[in-house]
Amino acid sequence: MAEDVVDVLIIGAGASGAAVAWSLADTRMRIVCLEQGDWMNPAKYPSNAANWESQSFGPYNIDPNVRGLDTDYPINNRDSDVTVVNFNGVGGSTILYAAHFPRLHPSDFKVKSLDGVADDWPIDYDTLEPYFAQNDCVMGVSGLSGDPMCPPKQPPLPPLPLGLVGETVARGFNALGWHWWPSDSAIISQPYEGRDRCLNLGPCMSGCAQGAKSSTDITYWPDAIRRRVELRTRCRVREITLNDDGFADGVIYFNADGEECFQRAEVVVMACNGVGTPRLLLNSTSSRFPDGLANSSGLVGRNLMFHPAGLVQGRFEERLDSHKGPQGCCILSKEFYETDLERGFVRGYTMQINRGPGPLNTAMTGYVNGTIPWGPDHHDAFRQRFDHVAAIGIIGEDLPEEHNTVTLDPALTDSDGIPAPRITYRYSENSRKLIAHGMARAEEALRAAGAVDIISDGPKPLAGWHLLGTARMGDDPETSVVNRWGRSHDVRNLFVVDGSIFVTGGAVNPTSTIQALALYVADTMKNNLANLFD
Repeated sequence: MAEDVVDVLIIGAGASGAAVAWSLADTRMRIVCLEQGDWMNPAKYPSNAANWESQSFGPYNIDPNVRGLDTDYPINNRDSDVTVVNFNGVGGSTILYAAHFPRLHPSDFKVKSLDGVADDWPIDYDTLEPYFAQNDCVMGVSGLSGDPMCPPKQPPLPPLPLGLVGETVARGFNALGWHWWPSDSAIISQPYEGRDRCLNLGPCMSGCAQGAKSSTDITYWPDAIRRRVELRTRCRVREITLNDDGFADGVIYFNADGEECFQRAEVVVMACNGVGTPRLLLNSTSSRFPDGLANSSGLVGRNLMFHPAGLVQGRFEERLDSHKGPQGCCILSKEFYETDLERGFVRGYTMQINRGPGPLNTAMTGYVNGTIPWGPDHHDAFRQRFDHVAAIGIIGEDLPEEHNTVTLDPALTDSDGIPAPRITYRYSENSRKLIAHGMARAEEALRAAGAVDIISDGPKPLAGWHLLGTARMGDDPETSVVNRWGRSHDVRNLFVVDGSIFVTGGAVNPTSTIQALALYVADTMKNNLANLFD
């Protein structure tokens, strides 16, 4: 029997894996994607059940250590200021993300040149601009053109309604003379590509049963599969193997029955996120790469970046219906995005206006923070808070530091015996100053909008959505892991397309940029098929 060899093997079916598979399908090569999770059934999403909120404390928790599904892997966060949160399955973390969809700014690619910190990217905003636009159309992005803080763009759909929360907080920004703009949202405001519009149910972060939130299981993957990309679920990759010439020749993985399998491939593409990718590379050791595959620089797993986060909630006398509508997509402010050294730190942050929680979360968090007592006064206090809260989240830039790392845990493993990732991470002094400044400005904005009392929380530990920087891009093999189009410096048929290739993190949610990078890498591969390994 002839040995089964695929042309391209993609590891991971989330935001970047879906985009690169969809783009490479143009080549008619044989493409296989291995995903350790499974397909989601929207009929089983929590919003279809009466106990939808309580499921966020169990099977739909954003923390894999709490969720504990058989498709998850454990993460050792004990030596980290931030807890990693993710989701394993077709669609990856786009299943549970808030779908806030801004792009990195042009300045984010040149922070060394502009501010003398971190490093410049080897590419710039203009390189990615056509891929941002392409991704907006495939995903289905709602927004408003003309934002003076961003380069020109034209989202394919009109913005989501601001709601009472957005209108109220916007008045506060107006009173202070600060920038604000409707959020770009990967949530469709009108019927689009066979999907129906958002119904403003609210529980976006436990999966969208309506199909209005643009997770890649319902955007990129159906079309990629129609064009003969093969997606295998419940396939957990243990390591990438090398041939005698130093090329990746396939992967060893465990299938749904726990059987060890080998898949040979001509090209391997990593799309496992900023924790999963270094975990797998570090576990792929050989005589050629004793410290992990593609790790001659020693930087695989280093320079881990999250986004430092804070949250400020304001309670208003008037009812805001704040549990209705997309939780993380409303308006934003980039008044403090760029460096101003008079603030005492470099780089900046986005102020992201969030709606309030549902009834169960209102009651539970109110009890914990003392605003809603237990006993005879509970219901009166609850009525004063539920649907009367608007929040401002602070998303700050996290500068790369080599001591923030993903390594392999010496004892903890997943259910297949593969070493779990261990996170070592500390907020820098710059990050702490940045978050403190942002939370103080958020309180100003909420009070200017009419808030009668304020609760602040930050830096927040459960903020590890944005997993960046651990296999960074660059022109110098000694200071980076992949080149300017995602190909490993060390292994010429190994590519990385997820958030681990970020050089710096910016101060916005990264999914839009991650997918633009994946489309850019795929396009560059297609344009260089004749000399791909030169």
